[in-house]
Amino acid sequence: MHHDADIRVAIIEDDVTIREGYAYLIGNTDGYKIAGTYASCEDALRKIAHDDPDVLLLDVELPGISGIEALPKLKKAVPDTHILILTVYEEEMLIFRALGNGAEGYLTKNTPPDKIVAAIHEVMDGGGPMSANIARMVISSFKRNDSSPLTRRETEILEQISTGKSRKRIADELYIDLETVKSHIKNIYHKLDVHSKADAIKAARENKFI
Repeated sequence: MHHDADIRVAIIEDDVTIREGYAYLIGNTDGYKIAGTYASCEDALRKIAHDDPDVLLLDVELPGISGIEALPKLKKAVPDTHILILTVYEEEMLIFRALGNGAEGYLTKNTPPDKIVAAIHEVMDGGGPMSANIARMVISSFKRNDSSPLTRRETEILEQISTGKSRKRIADELYIDLETVKSHIKNIYHKLDVHSKADAIKAARENKFI
């Protein structure tokens, strides 16, 4: 692969072992290059515009400002960078807040390394990668509120993802192409954001905040 075409990846992760592990894994994969690694969002915000990554892997639980709080600041510092959340946390509220704040994908840290690399590629392609457990949570959230904004096809795709099927396999089984699966997932994220905003407004009303 032509060297200049490498995908530049940055990582914000306070656990040094995990951070170096990801950096090693990604940096040693053909077509990928580590643009920078940071132990905190504060550290990242000082350097990230200069490092100019294509994709940022962002941990949620960080010392100082959390990944979710930092998202709008990071988006402002590097507006063209795709942000993927990579975390052990699977609370629904966090996921929706992260997506509402501009994250484009949500993976849990037990995601196999090759899937993380694939997710980086996918988000560069305009997709919205998500882990199976995240997909399950999204489904249950929409079911509870029985006002699901998802189309039948989107629901079908979410259900397939939540059983751990790969996007390729989903595409094959539904007789659609991979790009279509990716754009459905992107749409689901878009609707999730709407959903999180609707939830926030509803909660505010119920608590008489507004």
